[in-house]
Amino acid sequence: MSVNQQTHTGPPYGQPQPGYQGYQQPAYGGQPLPGVPHAQYGAYNGPVPGYQQPVPPQGPPTSVPPVSGSFSATGSGLYTPYTASQGPPPPSVSQGLPLAQPPFSGQPVSTQRIGPSSYPPTTGAPRPPTMPGPPLPGQTAAGPPTSQPNHVSSPPPPPSTLSGPHPGPPMSGLHGPPPPTHPPQPGYQMQQNGSFGQVRGPQPNYGGAYPGTPNYGSQPGPPPPPKRLDPDSIPSPIQVIEDDRSNRGSEPFVTGVRGQVPPLVTTNFLVKDQGNASPRYIRCTSYNIPCTSDMAKQSQVPLAAVIKPLATLPPDETLPYLVDHGESGPVRCNRCKAYMCPFMQFIEGGRRFQCCFCSCVTEVPPHYFQHLDHTGKRVDFYDRPELSLGSYEFLATVDYCKNNKFPSPPAFIFMIDVSYNAVKSGLVRLICEELKSLLDYLPREGNMEESAIRVGFVTYNKVLHFYNVKSSLAQPQMMVVSDVADMFVPLLDGFLVNVNESRTVIVSLLDQIPEMFADTRETETVFGPVIQAGLEALKAAECAGKLFIFHTSLPIAEAPGKLKNRDDKKLINTDKEKTLFQPQTSFYNNLAKDCVAQGCCVDLFLFPNQYLDVATLGIVTYQTGGSIYKYAYFQLETDQDRFLNDLRRDVQKEVGFDAVMRVRTSTGIRATDFFGAFYMSNTTDVEMAGLDCDKTITVEFKHDDKLSEDSGALLQCALLYTSCAGQRRLRIHNLSLNCCTQLADLYRNCETDTLINYLAKYAYRGVLNSPVKTVRDALINQCAQILACYRKNCASPSSAGQLILPECMKLLPVYLNCVLKSDVLQPGPEVTTDDRAYIRQLVTSMDVAETNVFFYPRLLPLTKADVDSDSLPAAIRNSEERLSKGDIYLLENGLNIFVWVGVNVQQGLIQNLFGVSSFSQISSTLNTLPVLENPFSKKVRSIVDMLQVQRSRYMKLIIVKQEDKLEMLFKHFLVEDKSLTGGASYVDFLCHMHKEIRQLLS
Repeated sequence: MSVNQQTHTGPPYGQPQPGYQGYQQPAYGGQPLPGVPHAQYGAYNGPVPGYQQPVPPQGPPTSVPPVSGSFSATGSGLYTPYTASQGPPPPSVSQGLPLAQPPFSGQPVSTQRIGPSSYPPTTGAPRPPTMPGPPLPGQTAAGPPTSQPNHVSSPPPPPSTLSGPHPGPPMSGLHGPPPPTHPPQPGYQMQQNGSFGQVRGPQPNYGGAYPGTPNYGSQPGPPPPPKRLDPDSIPSPIQVIEDDRSNRGSEPFVTGVRGQVPPLVTTNFLVKDQGNASPRYIRCTSYNIPCTSDMAKQSQVPLAAVIKPLATLPPDETLPYLVDHGESGPVRCNRCKAYMCPFMQFIEGGRRFQCCFCSCVTEVPPHYFQHLDHTGKRVDFYDRPELSLGSYEFLATVDYCKNNKFPSPPAFIFMIDVSYNAVKSGLVRLICEELKSLLDYLPREGNMEESAIRVGFVTYNKVLHFYNVKSSLAQPQMMVVSDVADMFVPLLDGFLVNVNESRTVIVSLLDQIPEMFADTRETETVFGPVIQAGLEALKAAECAGKLFIFHTSLPIAEAPGKLKNRDDKKLINTDKEKTLFQPQTSFYNNLAKDCVAQGCCVDLFLFPNQYLDVATLGIVTYQTGGSIYKYAYFQLETDQDRFLNDLRRDVQKEVGFDAVMRVRTSTGIRATDFFGAFYMSNTTDVEMAGLDCDKTITVEFKHDDKLSEDSGALLQCALLYTSCAGQRRLRIHNLSLNCCTQLADLYRNCETDTLINYLAKYAYRGVLNSPVKTVRDALINQCAQILACYRKNCASPSSAGQLILPECMKLLPVYLNCVLKSDVLQPGPEVTTDDRAYIRQLVTSMDVAETNVFFYPRLLPLTKADVDSDSLPAAIRNSEERLSKGDIYLLENGLNIFVWVGVNVQQGLIQNLFGVSSFSQISSTLNTLPVLENPFSKKVRSIVDMLQVQRSRYMKLIIVKQEDKLEMLFKHFLVEDKSLTGGASYVDFLCHMHKEIRQLLS
């Protein structure tokens, strides 16, 4: 196999594509582009200190080994390298990954390696023949040391070979042919690696030099064109996901043991609660945390938990039990106020208990007393959820309620923009029609006949219209408030009503609204007063609730909260870029604070045709725990299904009101930082006017003392909220973690998906206060430190040319690169400022499963689907080279579903799926697949339906024909490839990470 492989197919990394002005970055070889500020990664292939050695003209290679290597899965048999001259490798054989740098050695633990090594033993199954050539000095043909089961081996190249692309200074090296679609680009000399032997002459089975390649310096003979690096030799997300499914998907995950790492979010598994909260409620970045803060600082692994307190469970898992302790309320520790849980220790025959969080001893209330058995456990241990389960609920007493009185059931207020755009697009009529039937599906408590939630209606443009829909009226009455500067609610009785009692009046109103405003000429809207009106109505009714606001344009009418258009693409990549993410006025921050105090949650449905400042309008939604939905350029025929599905789910889903969450920890660590959609008035309480079943709160922990391996660490998340029936409840989740004194134990128990979820949220918050480049650099640096610490302290000694990754973090580079290339951190010219603000807010509340598919989308070959089974076809990696022109693929990222159709797809398949006879007749404007009575159509539609059900938002379906204009958008999601905005390919980023790690270690 040639190790002169080239990793690059597009123009230089960090250099803009033609037609993408304004996104320039330093050129690939570290030379800044003329007149362009240094941006993004810094010079990707820039000079490494102490690296300016010239290439010797001849003689044997120096002792710095070349770097190439193949990836083998943990503990699996090692592969004999496959040679380039044999054509493409069979799927089971991986090829080398050149990664080069100066030598370095570390200390032992088994791991995943990419880099040079010795030959694997050739026992077992027959292997393909390997490329002739003696081993390098210092390398033998013996097998790898037995202490390295995950060692990734690769062939020693012939002595004269230079290997791989190298993040070092540009030197005389070989130019690989770019793919035919791009002209050769000057200014990116591939320096060929840390083995500075003579440049090799022509080899058998290789063509001559690439025509048109400039010759850098004297080269003995025409250089062979380097082969592009085979991405199969680097860690594959698909492989890791499949391995976890097959290893962990069949057995239930029983939560009785401390510090167990759960299966991946992509694995379908059953949870049995035996004392720790299900991973559906809490996931951690590591399940074995360092005993000291020094060790935590050294590793740089953030200690965080992603908590989803009201998560929906699958039907075969039990909902948390509701425990009622009567008027005395839940039993708690006297000092730290932690709630009774399985880790509390009963002493003195059961008369007192010692707190597992603060060690304080508390008397057991007489009504709660129970004897202990011979093991010190209470004899009613299994009868009480709070003693035997990780998650449960307590019924709260009046002491847990506002103003010491039990809450009223919450209310929903629907507030509809009736300005010109909303009416003309058909939106107002659509909303009114849908609400007629949707009001029958308001959330209700388990066995209740009807929902306790009351409803109210407001329409608005420059003024607000309130409606009296009291059941005794024959017709609804409208009241107009035109003094928007001093908002008040003109009626109390008849504004918030029971749906069943007032049904005829409500239906009459919903029929009349589209007619009343059919001829409107009013284009301007207000926004601040709309929220104020909803807030005042809830205050007057003395209840919590939710505002559903349907809004179309930037609120420029004269009123509190009036905004101006401040969109400015020129700020991108400048120090002022952060202002695009910040609200343009403090008005909405103050309004959000008032909303949270009342328990008024705001859900926002936006239908913009131009900039409407999501960063500002979304503030109240964000800080009250609400959701934003955005339908740009809304059109009835294409967007109606998506909007109606989102609205139905949003109205029906489980939600808690007036919520306060606190996370308590055992001595040694404490919660120091929080990410999500909420408001905080102090350092410990996370306040949310509303919290639904899709929202997560991410909590970071720091050491404030030493931890011990024996006792481990505990966290307890307590959420106080009002249910949709008006019942005040406490939901408790407990989790116990292990503690370690060895770094290897930390790295062995990390969860990469959760780590990426935390890092993305950390970065997305960072852009509010720092230039995007600074945020990107900090992310790269932190990940390099995490991996360098592992290399230095846990990996067995090996050549510096090897990149060594911990087994459970081997996907950290590919996933991190996806975060770096996301629209928030590296926007393309077509991404709007509103899109970026929207995505930033969306990701901040996502759970681990959602960030996983959002950053690394799922790509399924539909033509490989088995029409007779219920299963999905096996996913493939996100790269263009994995697509075949004769196939149809589906890509989903939680917001969109793309169906990509290759130009050579068989006519029969096109007929079966689209109902047309040829590729050219497929319409790119389809937003649903036609319902056709054939097995392939049924299978594909069932796959789409299955994916829609799994996601919290209804995904937009986009048909992409190969070589069509929409293909550019589709390719943006092929995240292993180089992006048009200058984002690195996975292969390049791995090389770059290796360089960063090497610099940290030298």
